[in-house]
Amino acid sequence: MPNLNIAIIGASGGIGSALVKLLSNEPNHIIHAFSRSYIKNDSKNVHVGKIDFNDESSISAAAERATQHFPLDLVIVASGVLHDTGMMPEKSLRDLSATNFEQNFFANTIIPALVAKHFLPKMQRNQRAVFAALSARVGSISDNRLGGWYAYRASKAALNMVIKTTSIEIARRQKQIIVVGLHPGTVATKLSEPFQKRVPPEKLFTADIAAKQLINVLDKLNTDDSGKVFAWDGSEVPY
Repeated sequence: MPNLNIAIIGASGGIGSALVKLLSNEPNHIIHAFSRSYIKNDSKNVHVGKIDFNDESSISAAAERATQHFPLDLVIVASGVLHDTGMMPEKSLRDLSATNFEQNFFANTIIPALVAKHFLPKMQRNQRAVFAALSARVGSISDNRLGGWYAYRASKAALNMVIKTTSIEIARRQKQIIVVGLHPGTVATKLSEPFQKRVPPEKLFTADIAAKQLINVLDKLNTDDSGKVFAWDGSEVPY
């Protein structure tokens, strides 16, 4: 990657923090690390900022802050939720609740959509730039063979539609921007912690490895890939 102006949304999470660490190894990159809670980072090229996802003006202000001097070359939305206190993926219809759906859709669909709303207009217009959001293979409708996980699956499927629709609109005025979803695989973070026992060791990635794999995928994309979802190994995930 050349010298880039980069924003990582959700920089306090496992994958988000690993992306900040990896990308800041290039001293000429400028990294804007946004998260709900304050994070400590002493790297000279990392600018830490708080963002309140419940306040759209905070998202807008973050976009303004990240582009005070240069347009953005790369934006990665690394935030999301799978489980929380009192909330686990549903195993059957009897487990469904409005609260689960609301929490999943807000974190996994609405936040990335609002980030796209405010950050995409601040990205490069005449050269390659990438906007990526963490999706998931379980959000694929055609690849769903096990069922369950209703709210999470639905929220990620909705995110994939946001990605596709956004890619169509943005291509009309910023033709060099690539908008994609990323499936990082199963990563050893708090998000996947309750489900790691069922994952073969060779398919359970550390956050650092996941970050490297995702950046490798992003490096190889071109404008024909915009609107699609890609897995950690570069393969396309069907809708």
